[in-house]
Amino acid sequence: MASSSYKKYEIRKRDPNPKTTALLVIDMQNYFASMAKPILSNAITTINLCREASIPIFFTRHCHKSPADYGMLGEWWDNDLIFDGTVDSELIPEIGRLSKPDEVVEKNTYSAFENTRLHEMLVEKKVEEVIITGVMTNLCCETTARAAFVKGYRVFFSTDATAPSDSEMYEATLKNMAYGFAYLVDCKRLQQGLFGKGMK
Repeated sequence: MASSSYKKYEIRKRDPNPKTTALLVIDMQNYFASMAKPILSNAITTINLCREASIPIFFTRHCHKSPADYGMLGEWWDNDLIFDGTVDSELIPEIGRLSKPDEVVEKNTYSAFENTRLHEMLVEKKVEEVIITGVMTNLCCETTARAAFVKGYRVFFSTDATAPSDSEMYEATLKNMAYGFAYLVDCKRLQQGLFGKGMK
């Protein structure tokens, strides 16, 4: 997706504060590898920028262990789900290499906050702001961003390190995010905001 298109939706501008920010890398798993491929480089750049800025990073891994945790997803997706223990459930190798075991949060629905310890983990690290990256722009990323906003976090939503199911969904999410939930950022703006310099 062309990240430049998001500027038409921008209502507010702000830079994240590295002292109170965490990066959430949502569901960059083998199941979504083909969808994630176009943003993989930008996702890695975002992770590396945050590591350089000493920003905590959490990687979510969507997986199901039994029908008891399917929720509405089983009905909605006709049980085409990501099952724990499969190759599909593992992080994409390029992303997995950048993660640490204590940074991985398992989830079983769209929001990374629902039925997880993510909120408590962020509170422990005194996080007040989150940057959202990953897949899908219009499902798990958007739902997590909305949940974060409702919980009182300042939200930054990546326009070039989230991957959508299609371009119309991408545009709709960015419009919604900018209107009511999140500041829009891309790799270039993130680097400028964190370090005061442009991309090399």
